[in-house]
Amino acid sequence: MALSPEEHAHGQSSEPLSGTPTLHNEPIDVPLREKSATDPNPETAPDRGVREEYPEGETASGDTHISTSDTIVVDWNGPDDPENPKNWTFKRKWAATAIISAFTFISPVSSSMVAPASDQLAADLGITSDVLIALTTSVFVLAYAFGPLFLGPLSEIFGRSRVLQLANLWYLAWNLGCGFAQNKSQLIAFRFLAGLGGSAPLSIGGGVLGDCWRPEERGQAVALYSLAPLLGPVVGPVAGAWVAQKSTWRWVFWSTSIVDAFIQVLGVLFLQETFAPILLERKASKMRQEMTGDPEKGGAREIRTVYDNTDRHWREIVSKALVRPFKLFYREPIVQLLGVYMAFIYGLLYLFLTTIPSIFEGIYHQRVGVAGLHYIALGVGLTGASQINALFMDKIYVYFTKKNGGGGRPEYRLPPMLPGTICLPIGLFLTGWTARADIHWIVPDIGIAFVGAGTILNFQAIQTYVIDAFTLHAASALAAVTFLRSCAGFGFPLFAPTMYNALGYGKGNSILGAIAIVVGCPAPWVLWTYGQRIRQASKYARS
Repeated sequence: MALSPEEHAHGQSSEPLSGTPTLHNEPIDVPLREKSATDPNPETAPDRGVREEYPEGETASGDTHISTSDTIVVDWNGPDDPENPKNWTFKRKWAATAIISAFTFISPVSSSMVAPASDQLAADLGITSDVLIALTTSVFVLAYAFGPLFLGPLSEIFGRSRVLQLANLWYLAWNLGCGFAQNKSQLIAFRFLAGLGGSAPLSIGGGVLGDCWRPEERGQAVALYSLAPLLGPVVGPVAGAWVAQKSTWRWVFWSTSIVDAFIQVLGVLFLQETFAPILLERKASKMRQEMTGDPEKGGAREIRTVYDNTDRHWREIVSKALVRPFKLFYREPIVQLLGVYMAFIYGLLYLFLTTIPSIFEGIYHQRVGVAGLHYIALGVGLTGASQINALFMDKIYVYFTKKNGGGGRPEYRLPPMLPGTICLPIGLFLTGWTARADIHWIVPDIGIAFVGAGTILNFQAIQTYVIDAFTLHAASALAAVTFLRSCAGFGFPLFAPTMYNALGYGKGNSILGAIAIVVGCPAPWVLWTYGQRIRQASKYARS
């Protein structure tokens, strides 16, 4: 007698594969992952390696699926199925990670590369307001707040690779158009539209990593991925300063478009789909073609994947998926807490990106190109701390997992936040009070490096925590977190000139440093102590 999908699933036993983003008793079109008593944790549920039970003596064709008299439910071909991205070779996983990180790098380069050229741009387009000048830079980041809200969920419906590459083509077209803008209205509008497409890797990239890497392997991949959107805004102004000094501000946009076109070609050639429901749907579609019109293979039987529901309709799925990030933010305290703190950090990053030229051009009277080199201090802090953290992130996770009897928890990603929450206020105080003409420029550079280190340590811990806690819907969870941080990245540079003109760099940075201590320092302790309890009370996070 053929078993139903549910009976067959609970009747099988196999070795758990930690980190497998699959649902075993529920369809993918449930808009938010709700836990049940029979399947409380999608991270630890096994990949079923079951055979098809054909009625009336039929034999299995080698594909892994569950069969009833009317329906074949397609799943992975056992826990070691090489088609499962979790079982890809390290070379194949790192190829996907590298391309995703390249997409994630080039877009933020565009977000800040125009900052050193803002005076030249303002003179050419007749912009006199300091707020509007800052807006030409930060409006790109405002688009980061809205793009992932629909691009992330769409990637969970139509596939990571397809949505990512189409969004990048949209970014490429409008970023190229920025170089041809004839007035401030065109430039601001084109920048916002380019930012919508450029925001895709910020949420989809996390989903790709969740698809490919198991939790105990994921640390180094996330270290590279999370470094890209922070290092990009550092490299951008360094290059932009020299481009503006040797050419015109228009080449700031054209040069990034050329690089992005090259990355797009790499993506078309080498970026493969990683989302399990899409891959299994392709497998099911192939089976349908093979069985159509062949009565011996049961051509009249329905074939669907373990993620499908019999009454699934794309309009219903899209309408539900597009509101998933808003529901996650509204209902999940974890997303709210980390979103607020990440917003503050990201706002600080873009505040520094827009004020570094005023410090070294205004106080130290350096030329545009030379002043742009001080962004390297921020890059040193970001890169150095990221690489050190990459060496220990997975080791820390494995250590605490073994100490916990082999059970991994997302909270084991939090230890890097401790030094991160300390480095950030130190850097703010040091930069603010030493940015004076009678103190050598290397001292504020050291403070800027501390800010970079604190930023990346917090970012990497938060990114991996969110991916581990919301694996299947990691793209939507990251979209919710990204919304707040991008709003802050847009708003902070707008009030920075007024604040520093009124208070100076010392008092202004002291206020920001105090906020960093009050908000940041308790965050890792709260999540380490109460994170598991919060997730157990959640309908959507893994417990």
